[in-house]
Amino acid sequence: MKKWAPLLMMCAACACTATGGGESQPAAPLGDKYATPMGEVFVYPVGHGSVMLSWNGKTIQVDPYSKVADYSQLPQADLLLITHDHYDHLDPAAWKKTVKPTTHIITTAKVAPQMDGVTPQVMQNGEKTAWEGIQIDAVPAYNIVHKGPDGNFFHPKGEGNGYILHFGKFRIYIAGDTENILEMQNWAGPDVAFLPKNLPYTMTDEMFADAALRLKPKHLYPYHYFEADKPALQKAVGKDIQLH
Repeated sequence: MKKWAPLLMMCAACACTATGGGESQPAAPLGDKYATPMGEVFVYPVGHGSVMLSWNGKTIQVDPYSKVADYSQLPQADLLLITHDHYDHLDPAAWKKTVKPTTHIITTAKVAPQMDGVTPQVMQNGEKTAWEGIQIDAVPAYNIVHKGPDGNFFHPKGEGNGYILHFGKFRIYIAGDTENILEMQNWAGPDVAFLPKNLPYTMTDEMFADAALRLKPKHLYPYHYFEADKPALQKAVGKDIQLH
C-alpha cells in the first residue's frame, strides 16, 4: 500500500519563509511546474483522489480528503471541484476547511444538495463553463466493468464528473473515478492527465494503460491507487507519455 505523510509534506504549502529583513513571504507553490499560455501552473497530487493546482496566485482544490492532508494547513480554495459523492471525494471534514466566502464550487447534481451552507454550481456531463478565464469541461466518469455486491456499477454513468481545465491551449484532465470509457478519445491529447488505478472501484493496470493510450497525454499521473508498479506502467504506456 502506498504510504502518505501528508501533514509533513503539505504544511510547506502555506508556510512562510523569512527574508533578510525579517519579513515573511509565502512559500513557493508545491508541485510540478508547467508553462501555459495563461502563466505557470503548479500541479500537486495531494494523495488518493485529491489534487491541488496553483495558478496566478489562486488555488484550485479537487476532491479534498482529510485522510491524506490537513486542509487547515493548506491554502484555501479559490475554486473547488468535486467529482462525485463518495466519502473519499465529498469529505466535509476537508472541504469545509478549504472553502472561504469567495470560493467558487463546481460539482454534480447529486453532490450539490449534500454540501450544506454553500451554493455550488452544478455541471452535467458535456457542459462547459468558465472561471477566471479558464474553460472548464465536465466530462463523463463511470464504470463499464466493475460492480458492487448489489450488482450495480460502483460509479453509474451520468452521476460523476471528470473535469478538463483549459489554460489557453494547455489542458489538464482530472478523470475522477472512471474506467477506460470510449468517450476519452473525444478529449485526447491533454498536456496533463490524472487517471485512477485501484480495484475494485476503478481500473486494473491493463485498463489504465488502455485509457492512457486512448488519451495520449504528455504527462500522466496515476492517482487514487493503493499500490502502483510505476516502471511497469511506464513500459505499458510507452515512451511518448511521461509517467509521474
